[in-house]
Amino acid sequence: MIQSLSSSLALLVLASLLTACHAIRVTEPARTATEQLLLSTATDHAIKDIDLAAVKGKRVFFDKSYFKSYDDGYALGSIRELLATNGALLVPERQGSELVVEARSGALGIDSRDSLLGLPELAMPIPLAGQVQTPELALYKAQHADSVARFALLAYETDSGAFVDATGPMVGKSKFHHYKVLGFINWRVTDIPEQQPNN
Repeated sequence: MIQSLSSSLALLVLASLLTACHAIRVTEPARTATEQLLLSTATDHAIKDIDLAAVKGKRVFFDKSYFKSYDDGYALGSIRELLATNGALLVPERQGSELVVEARSGALGIDSRDSLLGLPELAMPIPLAGQVQTPELALYKAQHADSVARFALLAYETDSGAFVDATGPMVGKSKFHHYKVLGFINWRVTDIPEQQPNN
């Protein structure tokens, strides 16, 4: 009996040591890849098919000082590309430009909601062993993440300040919905190209 108890204790200590040896530290960005793709896809949808004929052949200074958003790098780069593909000659300074194009952001974010029919993960206290996390038992689980991008552009003459053109609200949306039934049947509904089932 004592020998069996010491063998069990030795195995427990060995298992604990082996577990400790396999700990891996992972550094992650503030946004997951899916969240970043949601925001960039909504941005792509917002500026798709926008016609900016008024900037064609003009020296344009792009003013981003009115564009306030947490994730703005991709959006601002995409708007600069929109100007360039519509024929604008982008210049780095206001001085020497013919037109100023101001960008502003009304929204660039993600709404998420989850629903679960079943039992969530639970922390169960075990005497002398601490807490053990029980697995989630989902009869049905839905995780919805929806992104909205809303931008607008205003173009005016650099010297006179006279109005030239305005896009009005440019709105784009994107979604990533994940569903699970009976714990093992999974599928997703999304318009993110990189998250399509065949990619």
